[in-house]
Amino acid sequence: MRRLLRNGFALFMLLASPFTLAADSLVAHDAWVREAPPGAVVLAAYLVLENQGAQTDGLIGVTSPDFEAVDIHTTEIRAGIARMIALEKLPLPAHGQVVFAPGGNHLMLLRPRHPLAAGSHVTLDLHFASGTRLTVVAPVQAGAGPAHQR
Repeated sequence: MRRLLRNGFALFMLLASPFTLAADSLVAHDAWVREAPPGAVVLAAYLVLENQGAQTDGLIGVTSPDFEAVDIHTTEIRAGIARMIALEKLPLPAHGQVVFAPGGNHLMLLRPRHPLAAGSHVTLDLHFASGTRLTVVAPVQAGAGPAHQR
């Protein structure tokens, strides 16, 4: 019986370890949400995602209890006109990072469930192709926010 338990535990640890390593290798920081005028139905969130692991991953979805929907977008300039492009997946290279900043990648926050003014916070649940999930709490800030102050 003792041997069965030991082998079962070893198998569990072997199967669980890739998920633990993946969760430890993905890091989000410098998150913030741009304050919008009262009554706005769309806001934007920015952050930096780092993949400290050896395997490529990808952001495949975002949910938030503060919004009805969250989309992953990038901005492209075509013929001198900026266009927002919705992304199904945003690749996150091994040992690399992806920056979400005004004029580039961003999270489109749709239909806020309550008023959000500077000083409040937004919870974002990031879903990755590896099965990893990260929860990020982002402050709502007026103006350009920390991404432009670097």
